[in-house]
Amino acid sequence: MECISSDKDVDGKQKVNHVTVFERPGLHEFLQKTSEFADLILFTAGLEGYARPLVDRIDVHNRFRLRLYRPSTVTTEFREHVKDLSCVSKDFCRMVIVDNNPFSFILQPLNGIPCVPFSAGQHSDDQLMTVIFPLLKHLSVQKDVRPVLYERFHMPEWFQKHGIPQTNQAV
Repeated sequence: MECISSDKDVDGKQKVNHVTVFERPGLHEFLQKTSEFADLILFTAGLEGYARPLVDRIDVHNRFRLRLYRPSTVTTEFREHVKDLSCVSKDFCRMVIVDNNPFSFILQPLNGIPCVPFSAGQHSDDQLMTVIFPLLKHLSVQKDVRPVLYERFHMPEWFQKHGIPQTNQAV
């Protein structure tokens, strides 16, 4: 796939990046079904010039209400490119972040859903529809997702084990 970058080469022409993309099995069904009961927001630490063309190919039905790229991330004393949900809303009761890198949600550990990373060749991967989707469906009827996610993942303790102190986020 060719990705037209917003960066320019020395001649002033837009750079073209060639990338290979492997979609996680069930991605389109997951986006379609999840968008029926949730507002989807794409939040990536990727640069927009690289990520936007990929997302355009994935999100042909415009299911993402908002797209956030690297400039929307923050740097903490522990990590760079952290996804801070407060740029979307200050009310964390009904927001979750699904990411294969738990450090991405270091600022709101009670809102995080860690998922297994995906790589090419995992044709039998069914994480989206058999693990993540049912959890999101269950969370969609909760007044506050944080107690459920805390009981399931214990992310504040996971971060503490990795040398990162607990935040003041209340359950």
